[in-house]
Amino acid sequence: MPSTKRTRGQHPNDRKFFAEKFLPDLRAATYDLSILLTMGYPDKASLKLVGDRFRLTERQRMSVLRGACSDANLALRKAKELTPNNLAQKTILIDGFNLLITLETALSGGLIFVGRDGSYRDLASVHGTYKRVTTTQEAVELVGHFCKKRQVEKLIWYFDTPVSNSGRLKVLLYEIAEQNDWNWEIILDFNPDKVLKEAKEGVVVSSDAMVINECVEWVNLGKAVLSEVDTKLNIIQL
Repeated sequence: MPSTKRTRGQHPNDRKFFAEKFLPDLRAATYDLSILLTMGYPDKASLKLVGDRFRLTERQRMSVLRGACSDANLALRKAKELTPNNLAQKTILIDGFNLLITLETALSGGLIFVGRDGSYRDLASVHGTYKRVTTTQEAVELVGHFCKKRQVEKLIWYFDTPVSNSGRLKVLLYEIAEQNDWNWEIILDFNPDKVLKEAKEGVVVSSDAMVINECVEWVNLGKAVLSEVDTKLNIIQL
């Protein structure tokens, strides 16, 4: 995968639509959506109701949806969440694109949203093709050094086979692991989410709501890694 000057920073309208003056409405919308989800109303209809009430743009609505969750799902996630200091001698199962793109976005100056469950989430997506950016290697190395310090036994990265360039990314990660003598395995799979949800052993790393709802145990690694960087980050608490 050739080097590039491409970044994964802010969308052209993010500075406008996520300005300080909009944050009270975004937080209120996240709160209201969480109440509706707690009451059992469907995601799509609830988001439309809340979004229309606060006159939110599509990207604002996306941030609210990713930040909200029902009380039951919040309690479920918290009950099986491990702290980053509880990872010694454990195997970590990483939702590869999910974690990597969040880190790349944060390091590139893009917006990161903190939801009810404390997970760090971005608004980016791969749309079938992954493209390496200037912060890719830094993001991968941050994960490696963080896990090494916590004495993690092994990292297993899972990437979506159908996404273009996933094979090149696999090669890059193996090269970085070999250079640092890290015990890593990189797996390309047609449905990584299913693998992570059904894994009987290992600590899952993801901010995907369905994955962390159904996995055995998980760790908020994105937040933990970014909490130790010196770079000024654009983090919005919802």
